[in-house]
Amino acid sequence: MNDNQHLTMKDIARQLGVSVATVSRALSDSPSISKQRREAIQQFAREHNYFPDVIAEQLRHSRRNPSRAIGVIIPELVHYYFSSILDGIESQAAAQGYQVMVAKSGESYEREVQICEAMLKNKVCGIIVSQAKDTQRYDHFIRLQTAGVPLVFYDRICPVLNASRVVVDDYMGTLKAVSYLIETGCRRIAFYGTSMNMEIGKNRFNGYKDALYKNGLTLDQSLVRICDNRADAERITPPILRQANRPDAFFAVNDETAIGILTVTKRLGYMIPEEVSICGFTNGFRATVCDPMLTTVEQRGTQVGKEAADILIGLVEGRLPNDHAEKRVVKTRLVVRGTTR
Repeated sequence: MNDNQHLTMKDIARQLGVSVATVSRALSDSPSISKQRREAIQQFAREHNYFPDVIAEQLRHSRRNPSRAIGVIIPELVHYYFSSILDGIESQAAAQGYQVMVAKSGESYEREVQICEAMLKNKVCGIIVSQAKDTQRYDHFIRLQTAGVPLVFYDRICPVLNASRVVVDDYMGTLKAVSYLIETGCRRIAFYGTSMNMEIGKNRFNGYKDALYKNGLTLDQSLVRICDNRADAERITPPILRQANRPDAFFAVNDETAIGILTVTKRLGYMIPEEVSICGFTNGFRATVCDPMLTTVEQRGTQVGKEAADILIGLVEGRLPNDHAEKRVVKTRLVVRGTTR
């Protein structure tokens, strides 16, 4: 089976030649089956990136009052920013008597469509969503809106819908960060961003570009890369640093990417920040455990989550009109640490 597909307990049972009930008990760590079999099934699940169908699991516990069940679609749970947003959503929802059902798209358009269909079928009262990276068709969101399901987008918004949204000030956060790099003496600043198909990608690139222009510097496209993860950063950074006219600073779209740059730069023997400055965008816990600690733009994910939940509940309860798209922007701040001068 392709590991990019959503692995189910039925798939695991078929692969291992056991019953679905045995798989279920093993994944629940039930003592009713042997320790050896439990560990074998659990290891297979880990190796094949199995995660439970959280929609179905949580729906089983919310059948009696589905109108107070909020659906949340999250691209990835491993990223600090998304987990902090989820924390904000859950705390705000719980305070107002709502349950939260979370599903992970895994950055897959197909999985995102399946999740939306499941949530529509099971009559959630509304959905809070950050779209997957490869989503470029939006019929599933349009279908939800047409069906009267309130939608609130966060972080990555749907460009074709006039829907409620909560975003951080990506443009201004990037503008201030890159301007700070320039103020501290950097002149050749590389930009590692995400796809320009997404508003977040466009806004951060525009912040970078305008910071250069406002400070009398020209944009060098050879310093611009689509790179938003650590593995790719570690792969593409060495040849950039080996250029005769190498960059003296990097701005990265998130902390993971920035830490990848940091790792490579140190390995190649450059002094940070004396020779190369690095700035990220998140301010997750990893920013304070690297050496030197990472200068970064704080996104305030918990506040983003609280705002998104507040809007959705307002739409559900009629405090906000359904024909009005509420748009809120959470301010960022630059946190200066050891990777910049």
